[in-house]
Amino acid sequence: MGQMLLQMLEATVTTLEIFFLTLIFALPLAFLIAKGRMSKNKLVSGLVNIYIMIMRGTPLILQLIFVYFAPYYLFRASYDRFTAVIIAFAINYAAYFAEIYRSGFQSIPKGQYEASQVLGFSRTHTFFRIILPQVFKRILPALAGEVITLVKDTALAQTIGVAELFRLAQNASARQFSTAPIFIAGVFYFIMNGAVSKFFDWIEKRMNYYN
Repeated sequence: MGQMLLQMLEATVTTLEIFFLTLIFALPLAFLIAKGRMSKNKLVSGLVNIYIMIMRGTPLILQLIFVYFAPYYLFRASYDRFTAVIIAFAINYAAYFAEIYRSGFQSIPKGQYEASQVLGFSRTHTFFRIILPQVFKRILPALAGEVITLVKDTALAQTIGVAELFRLAQNASARQFSTAPIFIAGVFYFIMNGAVSKFFDWIEKRMNYYN
């Protein structure tokens, strides 16, 4: 049991790597996608909308398989499984985050932009000091929900053979003819989700305190 727990802890490191790397790439990418989605250029907004529809309209598991195998069949090129997982997760979650960003930006009354212009504030000052804090506060609950979902979705990495927590639990369960490893993995996911929830609760309380 001790050896299994040690292995599961090591696999949890891989799960956390997938989680954090996805956020590092998806969050800024989502901002660019959201701006493209709101662009007045119909070609740009149309293409971005198609991308979002594909990412949100097809299963992540299918996207993982496509990202890993398509380069080989199309270009006879290949790369490691972990990289494929990060790419697939990042472009998938960027689409979801982008729609959350867009809803936040579009919820801000146009009058605030006009008032800032009248007061002589620059566009940069208006965006970072006035608009962005309000947007972040409004999208925080939806953003937290997606991040919590990401913790659980990391289990899909085992689809293309990445040895994360759930894959190791499945293998251990098959070897031992026991559901105990699966149950323990569930506890690990529960703890990680609990930490994420507490983190977002802390951010929300801090924002309410300063406001």
